[in-house]
Amino acid sequence: MIEHVHQHIVEELRINTRTDTVFVITALLLNLVTLGVNAAVASGADRNSTTIVMFLFVAMIVVVNLVAEIGLIKGRQTRTKLLRGLIKMYEDNGVAAYYDVSLLEAYKVRYNLFMLTVLVTGILAITIPFVIR
Repeated sequence: MIEHVHQHIVEELRINTRTDTVFVITALLLNLVTLGVNAAVASGADRNSTTIVMFLFVAMIVVVNLVAEIGLIKGRQTRTKLLRGLIKMYEDNGVAAYYDVSLLEAYKVRYNLFMLTVLVTGILAITIPFVIR
């Protein structure tokens, strides 16, 4: 039975990693594409319509980045819970020495870097077109 629980936790960690990857890539691609579109729109001649388009893109950036940030926070929490359960299982079975607990801190740092990257590209995608304008 313990093997099935272990396999389930490992599979949940794989799913968690894939989900987090989707959040980060989607947010970064959206931020970069929107930055390009808004920069092109900002350099256009018609101020009224470009302002509306830019603000619609800004709203989309805010929503997608908010969803990505919340998803990454929840992903970090899920990964921590799963790994703590795995560590507890390893301790109960006398094999905890083979898993370095400092990996929990490394994962926390990685998540913070992902979140910072999404946040910074989102801020740049919003501000640069308005500066160009």
